[in-house]
Amino acid sequence: MIRRLPAEWEPQQAVMLTWPRVDGPFAPRSDAVTANFLAIATAIGRRQGLWISVDRNVAALEKYLLDHGVPAEHLKLTELPNNDVWVRDHGPITTVTEQGLLHLDFQFNGWGGKHACARDNALNRGLAAAGTLQAPLESLDWIMEGGAIDVDGAGTLLTTEHCVLSETRNGGSRSDFEAVVAKQLGIKRVLWLTEGGLEGDDTDGHVDTLARFCDPQTIVFQSCARPDDSHHESLTRMAEELAAFRTADGVPYHLVPLPLPAANYDESGKRLPASYANFLIINDAVLVPTYGDVADAEALDTLRNCFPGREIIGIDCRTLIHQYGSLHCVTMQVPSADLPLTAASS
Repeated sequence: MIRRLPAEWEPQQAVMLTWPRVDGPFAPRSDAVTANFLAIATAIGRRQGLWISVDRNVAALEKYLLDHGVPAEHLKLTELPNNDVWVRDHGPITTVTEQGLLHLDFQFNGWGGKHACARDNALNRGLAAAGTLQAPLESLDWIMEGGAIDVDGAGTLLTTEHCVLSETRNGGSRSDFEAVVAKQLGIKRVLWLTEGGLEGDDTDGHVDTLARFCDPQTIVFQSCARPDDSHHESLTRMAEELAAFRTADGVPYHLVPLPLPAANYDESGKRLPASYANFLIINDAVLVPTYGDVADAEALDTLRNCFPGREIIGIDCRTLIHQYGSLHCVTMQVPSADLPLTAASS
């Protein structure tokens, strides 16, 4: 079966969220995380479909979102148990096939066994059983997190070696990974990063905090211009790796650096993984995490230039990074059902 993993900028029917539990990891910041999720949900739901799984009180959440301006026709809520909010990593990865969309249910093991994940790993099957997923679901044995990969929609995938080849996931070699993504996602070539990484990131270096495609010729990346920052050396080496990459046509990528926000710390003094690269592309807009930092404005302007014609919407994500993720990590797009098997234009 021919498959293609669409780029995030291609038309979408919906974005998925897993709503935070009142007794979950964000419980000490319940009001703040609810406000954070509401900002994300309304920005999405006013523009396109919004599919939310929530562990209880579906009717109350539905009313809450309707009262805040999300149209009823865009909302789809499903009551299912969950461990945490990071649907980018436990949600389905959706491909285009000759028969239409196909949702892929990769295994999720809590980022290499770091966190409880049994309910999250079962969530896609629960969504399918409830009829929320309107395309077939195929469950696979391979461990894969959506935040670990980024694609251009035309067969190129960007990832980090230290994440996808970690022994706590599948281990193996580059060729093992490349064979899986070729078969399951229609990937023709993989761009491997070996440098980069953010302090406080417990995913082993998800690429969606480091470097992202904006179109088939453009990669925006998290940079660090401050030599005294602990990220400076590794992010500089990552920029050098990106500069050596070539498009499928053999030309260098247009590389766009993002500023690094000032260090954020939790109560114990642990640095939190704030990154502007963790943005979400939706229909006609780009949602960008902000951190109450002087660099927020520069990051928004940079991405505005990368996505002409789309509204750039900043959303304060200082709460999310206290659990070591940000905006892209709590969302998963579902492509439109009528996308072609060949890549769409940017």
